Amino acid sequence: MAGSRTGPKMTLPTQLVLLALLEEPDRERYGLELSEVAGLATGTIHPILARLEGCGWVRSRWEEIDPHQQGRPRRRYYRLNPDSIALVRAALARTQAARSGVLRLRPDLAGGTP
Repeated sequence: MAGSRTGPKMTLPTQLVLLALLEEPDRERYGLELSEVAGLATGTIHPILARLEGCGWVRSRWEEIDPHQQGRPRRRYYRLNPDSIALVRAALARTQAARSGVLRLRPDLAGGTP
C-alpha cells in the first residue's frame, strides 16, 4: 500500500515520532521504545501512530508471544512503510522549510526580539 500523498497534520509531536522512526527506518519499535526516543508520553504516541498507520505511512503488527509465559502484555511493533519513507522525508523537509521561513519573518517566535 502506498502512503498518502497529503499525509497527516505535521504537528511537532508527529514530527518527533516520524524522526524517531526514520532513525532506523527498517527497524520495528514498540510504543514505549518510540515514546522514549521521541521524548513523548505513550498517551501522545499511540494516537499519532494510529493516524500514521491510517494514512499508510506506518505499518504495525502484534508480537506473537504468550503474555502469561512472558509475564508481560504483548507489544505492538511499528515501522515505516518502505513505500512511504520518501514521502515522510519530503513532508519533514517541507515542515522545516516552512518553519525557517516563519522564523525569518518573525524572529520573536524563536525567543528572540524583533
